[in-house]
Amino acid sequence: MPASAPPPAAPPDPGGAAKDPPSPGPRIGRGSRAFWRANVALFLAAFSVFALLYSVQPLLPVFAAEFRVDAGTSSLSLSLSTAMLAVCLLLASWLADRWGRKTVIVVSLLVAAALGLLVVAAPDWPSHLVLRTLLGIALAGVPAVAMVYLAEEMEPEAFGFSMGLYIGGNAIGGMSGRLLVGLLADVAGWRVALLALGLVVLASAGLIWWLLPAPRHSPSRQVDAAAFLGAIRRQFRDRGLPWLFAEAFLVMGGFVALYNYTGFRLLEPPHELSQAAISLIFLVYLIGTGASTWIGALAQRLGRRRVLWLMIVIMAVGLAINCLPSTAAVIGGMVVVTFGFFGAHSIASSWVGRRARDGKAQATALYLFFYYLGSSTIGTLGGYAWNHWAWTGVALVIGATILAALLISIRLFFLPPLPVKEEPPPAPA
Repeated sequence: MPASAPPPAAPPDPGGAAKDPPSPGPRIGRGSRAFWRANVALFLAAFSVFALLYSVQPLLPVFAAEFRVDAGTSSLSLSLSTAMLAVCLLLASWLADRWGRKTVIVVSLLVAAALGLLVVAAPDWPSHLVLRTLLGIALAGVPAVAMVYLAEEMEPEAFGFSMGLYIGGNAIGGMSGRLLVGLLADVAGWRVALLALGLVVLASAGLIWWLLPAPRHSPSRQVDAAAFLGAIRRQFRDRGLPWLFAEAFLVMGGFVALYNYTGFRLLEPPHELSQAAISLIFLVYLIGTGASTWIGALAQRLGRRRVLWLMIVIMAVGLAINCLPSTAAVIGGMVVVTFGFFGAHSIASSWVGRRARDGKAQATALYLFFYYLGSSTIGTLGGYAWNHWAWTGVALVIGATILAALLISIRLFFLPPLPVKEEPPPAPA
């Protein structure tokens, strides 16, 4: 990762590959043309990743019926994608140092869009799972690189806005993918719905290639495997980073389990909602767009350790409301959990970037590794709990993860601060 002042170098090549040393020019300032081009491009990247990844979530009951599998097995359509994304994040962050930030982002989205279109033609459940697994591998390049790009290329006063917009793109992409696919599936079938989304992501990849400025402050070196593994090991020597990685695993896992199986719950009495009505519930994701930015700013003023535990308490309150029997309580509880989750994610991810003194790209990748690993692990565990104990089992799984996350947030509250040190802008996850 670059030091506080970037080393002098020649301008990068037009394709964005980091083969030559980076340009010594200024970072991207707020309000400039490059600022808006970069923000629009990375918003589209965040939107596309979450839309493709989570578009199958409202379809899990549909898959269970069409392919004759149970709830836990149907969740593999999502869990295998997130698991492989998690595993490949570290490799993608290494490749980005060798091939260039922009190249990895664009190629990842193009391949993922193509795989998303192939899922439409999958004739059976095993081939569907293979394609969704490959899609998770392809998507890994975007989250592993995009936030590091922002930390390296943006001026400090522009960084906070850009990071909030990027996380907002995650929320809007997750909501829009679920909503578009869920509504279209009710009218035209799930294959047509996924086809439409694949074409949207393909178009977005082209726009990102055109809009995103070539990186000027990426590392000039090509990191070898031994140095890369050494940077990974150093993150676990820090007294706080491993706890933040565990926090990501838990809060994301509980959040995804809630959304995975609420659809099954709302199809049954006393709710008995249609597939289209259940898809509309994903509009509550809009809460995440505002929560990530507002809570991130609040935590910067009051201190991350003082706000993180409160966000997890809010998640617990939301789960309690959600367990009440009325449809209004189910939806209201999801709103509260969503607010708490995005607030906690915004705080924990930015905290990772602040604590990582070197190897920020590797620290970011590790945070996201545990984040998506929690999604796949706890998300699938919730399905098997549903098979045996219906919503009570799912709620117990989510409640256990929230309790563990709360205990970790208390541990982090007493974490000694790092010594003051001049450092570049943080690289949150």
